[in-house]
Parts: sequence; C-alpha cells; structure tokens
Amino acid sequence: MDSITVGWLSLLPPVIAIAMAIWTKEVISSLFVGILSGAVIYSFKVGTGFVGIFTTTFNLMGTCLADNITNIIFLTLLGAVVVEVTIAGGAQAYGAWAAKHIKSRAMAQLSTVILGILIFIDDYFNCLAVGTIMKPVTDRFNISRAKLAYFIDSTASPVCIIAPVSSWVAAVASSIGSAGGSKSGMSEFIATIPFNLYALLTITMVIVLALTKVSYGPMKKLEDEAELGNLHATDIDVDMGVDVSEHGTVADLVVPILCLVIFTVLAMLYTGGLFTGKTHTISAAFGNCNSSLSLVLGSCAGLIISFIMFVPRKLISFKDFFDGVVLGGKNMVMPNMILALAWTLGGVCRQLLSTGQFVGHLVEVSNFPIAFLPLLIFVTSCILAFATGTAWGTFGILIPIVVTLIDPSVTSDPNLLTVALAACLGGSVFGDHCSPISDTTVMSSTGASCPHLDHVSTQIPYALTAAASCCVGYFVSALTHENVVAVLASAFIALFVLIFLLNKFLGRKEQQAQRA
Repeated sequence: MDSITVGWLSLLPPVIAIAMAIWTKEVISSLFVGILSGAVIYSFKVGTGFVGIFTTTFNLMGTCLADNITNIIFLTLLGAVVVEVTIAGGAQAYGAWAAKHIKSRAMAQLSTVILGILIFIDDYFNCLAVGTIMKPVTDRFNISRAKLAYFIDSTASPVCIIAPVSSWVAAVASSIGSAGGSKSGMSEFIATIPFNLYALLTITMVIVLALTKVSYGPMKKLEDEAELGNLHATDIDVDMGVDVSEHGTVADLVVPILCLVIFTVLAMLYTGGLFTGKTHTISAAFGNCNSSLSLVLGSCAGLIISFIMFVPRKLISFKDFFDGVVLGGKNMVMPNMILALAWTLGGVCRQLLSTGQFVGHLVEVSNFPIAFLPLLIFVTSCILAFATGTAWGTFGILIPIVVTLIDPSVTSDPNLLTVALAACLGGSVFGDHCSPISDTTVMSSTGASCPHLDHVSTQIPYALTAAASCCVGYFVSALTHENVVAVLASAFIALFVLIFLLNKFLGRKEQQAQRA
C-alpha cells in the first residue's frame, strides 16, 4: 500500500480516536473507529471502494502485528511470570517478613513503597499484590487505607513507565518504533527517563510522604481519623485468582524478577552485537539491540528459573505451573489488544495518509514556538488520560502524533523529540493516576480495601502537586534548550516548595476545620 497525500483529512483518524475516547471513555472502540476512518479516506481516494475499507484495515493490522509480534510474546510470558511468582507465595512471604521486623509507622510506610518499587515488572500485579501483602502491616500502625492506596498507585504506573524491563517498556518502545522515530524504540525510551518528570517527582514525593508527617487536603483528615482507629476500610477481599503457597520465601519473589532483569540486559548486549564483535561498547550495544527479542529472551529465562525454583520444591505442581502460564496469558489480552490497535492507528497515519509530512509542513510554516511543544503535549496527555482512564490508550494515540509532529527535518534540536515523548508518557501516567475510571486506580483502591472515592479524592491533590512541578520543569526546558540539569533542578525545587507551602497552609486549614 502506497501512502497518499490528503491534506487536512490526514488528521481525522487521530482526532476521531481522541474525541471518541473522551466521549465514550472507552479506548478499544475509539482506536478501531479512528483506524476505520483512515481506511475510508484511503480506500475512496485510491478507488478500492467499500470492500477496500476492510481489506485495507486488516491488511495493515496484520502487517503491524507481524512487525511487533515479539512484543505480544513478551507480554504473554511476563504475565505468566507474574502469576507464577504469585502462586509460589514470594510476595506473601515479604509481607510476613515485614510484619515481624517493622517497628515504626515510617518504616511501615517505607516498606510499602519499597515493595511497590520492587514489583516494577507489571502495574496490575503491583496494585493487587502490594495491597494484599501490606494491609496487616499498615493497619498495625494505624495508617489509613487511603494512604495505603496512594502508596500502591504511586509505585505502580510511575515506576513501570521508567523501568527498562516491564510490561510498559514493550508498549512504549514498540509504539515509538512503529511511529518511525529516528532512534530505536528502546534507545528513545531510555533517553526519555531523565525527562519523565511526573514519574520521577511522584516517586520522590511518595518517599517524602512515607518518611515524614507531611499531609494535606482530604488525606490529612483521613490520616487524623486513622490515628484514632478509624482506617476507613471496606470489607473487600482481593482474589488474586490463584491459590497461593504458604511455604514461599522472599527469595521466591526477588530471584525470578532479578533473573528476568539480568537475562534481559544480557540479551540486549547480545542482540546489540557486543558478544559477537559487531559493536565494541556497551552503550552502542544497547543502542543497536533488538529490544523486543531481548525482552522475550529475558522473560523466557525468568519463567524457566521460576519453574526450576518452584516445581521441584513443590511450591507449585507441574499442572498448576502451566495452568498459571495460561492464566498469565489471559491477563495480558487487554493490553495486547490496545497495542495492536495503537500500532495500526500509527500505521494509518504514517503508511497510508502521510500525516507526518502534513503536520511537519504546518509546523514549519507556523510561528508557534516549537520549544514549548513538550509543555503543551504534557497538558494534552494529562487531560486525555484523565478523561479516558488509560495511559496505554493515551500514549498509543499520541506517540505517533508526537513523532510525526517533531520531525528532525523540521527542527535542528536533537533533544526536543525525547523531551516531548517523555512529556507524553508522564502526562499519560498522571491522567491514569488520577482518573476515577482508570483500571489501576480502581485496582489500587481494591487492593488496599479502600473506598474508591476516598482514594480518588485524597490522591488528586498530591498528583496535582507533582503535575504542577512538571509544568515548571517543561517550561524551563523550553528556555534552556532541554538542559537536563536545569529541567530536573527546577522541577524538584518546585516540588519541594509546593509540598512545604501546601502542607503548611492546607494542612493547617484542614486542622482548623476539624476543630470547628
């Protein structure tokens, strides 16, 4: 299929997908309708008519899936590893260890954060596992369920979006690669990490809140009531979907995840040519690696290590182990569907309608200060993800637009695309973090057995604090030509100033309101 030039019509597919996602709050149908609209434009322009709409759609979808099939395999294997670690009781063993050794409220909160960061390979697993494991520990120190839910949610997506080995990296790297970025998808993803301000600030903020008595907004009220014994807990029992072994150890959680990471890194160096002499430096190997194949090899190694660790010790029976593999694959059906549709929408824009060339021309002839695009993209992705409740759907829609919008031929600034992609990813996580209809928001409140609206209302002020600091950082980025030191320094200074001011004034106001 040869691409055609249709002017403003080339913008319709992503615009329709975004508008439908905001209206319906459902991303699967929105992406599919966006794809179909592009196929309609293409088919009638080239003369293939009504039948051509569907042949074009599914031929393109097949091509995009074939180009990215290793990412589907990785996510399926990763889902299997998550289930096996759960069945083996490794995460549950961490909770038992924590209950014996934690002696203070601050340490209870910090251990919750550490566990959330440790389980970085998948946000769904994080949300359910951390809550189930840590509830007895946080209850013992009268920590409100709303704060537990905040810790869970803030160490799920924000950690996954900057972890080089996770279910998210496959989605992001493949979306960047499919959109036609100048670098490999993995290289561009790694380059975004220092500029992914929302993720970095949220993780910093959650550590500060864990170690200090900072509290403001609705969270302040619930925390004060929790200290008096009212945790605001629901009677939700979280079902992980599997029978968990009572004989697992902390090593059963740490070792498979550690092996997955180590083998993935080794596979990246291998596919990047370091061991075969094609490249001679580690950085060059990472830049040239086949990231999707490396992730498959690493997750396969993690699954094999899990089998060796769990089955001979009878933590899991042979049959239950492979039932767990099937269950893990089922858990990844929805992410795989979103990815397949996002890849196809990117293909419509790039391979059929020449959206990138048209948008690039508009930017070239306009007077918009292109250096401020990351700030605009951050705000746009925040709004879209909040409205739709999905980070994956948001960056699946926006990454192809961002990559085509900031064409290297349009701007001489080599770092602008990296910062814009980081802003897109961070804004997507913010919207997903705050949205009451987000799956991870719902799962965090469920995992913590916290009333859902309590979690949403207490989390939003903290998330907005981090997001406002991000806006400062991206504004400074435009002024300093993406100087990473200036960007990070300004964002972190803004964060700590806002935390101090909000804690001082909003915390005091909340206290006065309670006394009145």
